[in-house]
Amino acid sequence: MKISAKYLAAFMLSVVIGNAQAETNWDMPTPYGDSNFHTVNIREFAEDVKEATNGELNITVHSSGSLIKHPEIKNSVRRGLVPIGELIMSRLANEDPLFEADSVPYLASDYDEAWELWQASRDMLAERLERQRLKLLFAVPWPPQGIYTEFPVETGDELEGVKMRAYNKSSERLAELFGAVPTQVEVPDIPVAFGTGRVDAMITSPSTGANTRAWDYLSHFNHAQLWLPKNMVIVNAKSFDALPESAQKAIETAAAEAEKRGWEASKAETDAKIKIMEENGIVVTEPSDALVERLKEVGETMEQEWLERAGDDGKELLEAYRAR
Repeated sequence: MKISAKYLAAFMLSVVIGNAQAETNWDMPTPYGDSNFHTVNIREFAEDVKEATNGELNITVHSSGSLIKHPEIKNSVRRGLVPIGELIMSRLANEDPLFEADSVPYLASDYDEAWELWQASRDMLAERLERQRLKLLFAVPWPPQGIYTEFPVETGDELEGVKMRAYNKSSERLAELFGAVPTQVEVPDIPVAFGTGRVDAMITSPSTGANTRAWDYLSHFNHAQLWLPKNMVIVNAKSFDALPESAQKAIETAAAEAEKRGWEASKAETDAKIKIMEENGIVVTEPSDALVERLKEVGETMEQEWLERAGDDGKELLEAYRAR
């Protein structure tokens, strides 16, 4: 039977439309650059989802805050402006102190402790996000936070009056307790902030230090290992529920793998980025006994302040963590 050109064209158009309807495309804003290990891990997560769904769900990662700036990512996902996004967990401290438990100095300052704290807090945090129609997929820690300066830090007194870059409530408060002046600066803006004199020092990870070429504007890194803050990936619950069950399962499977892969990448990142900084002239030191003592005093103060804000839920979290 001869098929008319008109019929064939109509058939092909219906196939194209059907395929287009079968595909779902998600835009995903992330705060950090393409070379950052968090972004690398998330791109692998997106590829895993695409492969597992045979291309039916495509996640396009927009790095460096190019689509939505860091402070707006969580609310953009909640409102459905984008279906999925990444942010540092402690950014939500002002709405609920439990989100900054991983940024209390010396509460969990190595990977084993950080993992146990995550296991103790995960369900509580997921429940809070669910109240806002958000689903928690996975979380990955930054390397331990240290102190970057243009001078050696031996006791902490050296930080008094220094303009210090902060990125969450805990880094702001730590700066204040040392007599420094905290200033909020996002990672992509760090070099400019130092270049213009907006800040003179910062608390951040070896990863961020190396990725922003700290040697261009600083000379010392004190590997104080204050805390390991986590980035989390969240998804709009309505967007997730609208997916076929097979796609939902693919996301959850890819998220579990991304979390495992991300924690291992973070561990490797610490040593690799410290080595890069040393090769570029940064003086890397461990904290002196005097500085450790001062930091622990500050940590105790901040833990008590955090418990006052977190109330019974904070107490429950700490009890669960310390019982593990």
